Amino acid sequence: MSKAIGYRRVSTTDQNTTRQLEGVTLDKAFEDKLSGAKTDNRPQLQACLEYLRDGDTLHVHSIDRLARNLLELQKLVEDLTERGVSVRFHKEGLTFTGASDPMQMLMFQMMGAFAQFERSLIRERQREGIQAAKAKGKHLGRKPILTPEQVKEARQRREAGESAAALAKDYGVSRATMYQHLAGTTE
Repeated sequence: MSKAIGYRRVSTTDQNTTRQLEGVTLDKAFEDKLSGAKTDNRPQLQACLEYLRDGDTLHVHSIDRLARNLLELQKLVEDLTERGVSVRFHKEGLTFTGASDPMQMLMFQMMGAFAQFERSLIRERQREGIQAAKAKGKHLGRKPILTPEQVKEARQRREAGESAAALAKDYGVSRATMYQHLAGTTE
C-alpha cells in the first residue's frame, strides 16, 4: 500500500515548519531543524529515505527544503524515482515519477540551480558582513575567556615557575586554553 510521506526542514531550532505542507494529508512526516547545506548530516532526511518504499510519494514543500546543491538534488530525486518513489514539490508544482519529461526536467534543473545560486548569495553576503564588522574593529566570535590583565598576570606567574596546570585550575580554564594564552595564540 502506497503512503504519502512528508519531509520538512528549517535551518534553525527557533524556526518552525507549520507552513510547510500545510493542508497535505500525510501518513508519516520527517522533520529536520538544521542547515540544508549537506544532505548526509540531516538524520531525519536519512531516516525518511530509508523509510520510503516503492509506490510511496515523498511530499516536500519546496526544492530548497530538500537540497541546496543541484547535484545532490538531482541525485536524491533520481535515486528515489529509480526505487519507484514519486517526489512532489508543492511550491513549484512539480512531481517526479521517473517518467521522461524533458520540460519537467528542465524546470527541475532550473529551480535547483536557483536554490544553489541563492545559497551562494547568502554565503557571499555573510562573508561581506563579517569583513565589514572586522573593518570596524568589532570582535567576532566568542568573548575571550581571560582578560588581557589575567593573561599578563598568568604569564608573570608562569615565568616565576608556576605550572600551566596550576594556572589553568586557578583561572578556571582548560590546560589547552592556558597554553594558548601563554603562547599568545588567542590574542
